[in-house]
Amino acid sequence: MPYDLNDERWREYHVTPRYLAGSTFTGDPALQPLLDVGWKLNHDEMGNVYVNAPDQTVRLGYLPEGDDDALWKITAYSDPFAMPRWLVTYQDSTPTEIVQGFTTALAAAYTEGPDSYLYYGNSDLAALDVGTPLAAAGWSHRYGAADVSFESPDGLAEVHLRRTRLDHTAEMTGHQERWLMLAGPPGNQWYATASSFTPEGLVAAMNTALTDPAPVIRYGDDLRRLPLQATATAVKAPVPTPLDVRRAQVANSRSTVVPSPADARPFIPAPRPPSAPQVPRPGHSR
Repeated sequence: MPYDLNDERWREYHVTPRYLAGSTFTGDPALQPLLDVGWKLNHDEMGNVYVNAPDQTVRLGYLPEGDDDALWKITAYSDPFAMPRWLVTYQDSTPTEIVQGFTTALAAAYTEGPDSYLYYGNSDLAALDVGTPLAAAGWSHRYGAADVSFESPDGLAEVHLRRTRLDHTAEMTGHQERWLMLAGPPGNQWYATASSFTPEGLVAAMNTALTDPAPVIRYGDDLRRLPLQATATAVKAPVPTPLDVRRAQVANSRSTVVPSPADARPFIPAPRPPSAPQVPRPGHSR
């Protein structure tokens, strides 16, 4: 079927809040910040993608064929032959732009050095400060005996900071987490996690990306997957320029006169259509 710019499937929409927008089903935007600072990309025969820091101290896996519903797994190592020092995960329905916010911060931290991306991640006082982006966005908070919880004004997203003692091995295997983020209406939530030693600056970046009020782009074909609580506003088409009008006139002309070389115009390729959304793989309840 030919691509039609007027087809509703490809019409662009601004979606807010971004944590209800769902995945874009491509990892490229979130991988690019790391590739831009020299990280190396490879993949396996199943289609999973791996991006490694040049010194192998940080690794990212984009795992559409992984063994659970954590599509993104990022680990950091103080010793490349030891257990990871920290682990961050994002579930497969996480909006890609939120993961991109984290990888952008990770790329910046990596260029600053180990103190920014590897250490300083287990101070209780500093951990509470990480909630500042949530408070600044108007999220409420509640102090409990075992955790501190933050909730978005619409009640559709929450962040939990565990205050109890956790087992490091259990955290690195995904059975416990220091930070747990949940977003979406009941029965249609995605999650993200961060372990105890994740540097506060990177956890703050996770919270900042989660609360960013800027809308994200989705297409008409994506709207059927949005929860009812999301708002989608059609992006207005740009006003055509005189050159656009002239091109349209030429394209619609029925003249059979062959133009002379002096009148010939260069060929203007049609816009390339965006990739069609893929069907998300089944996830597992957390």
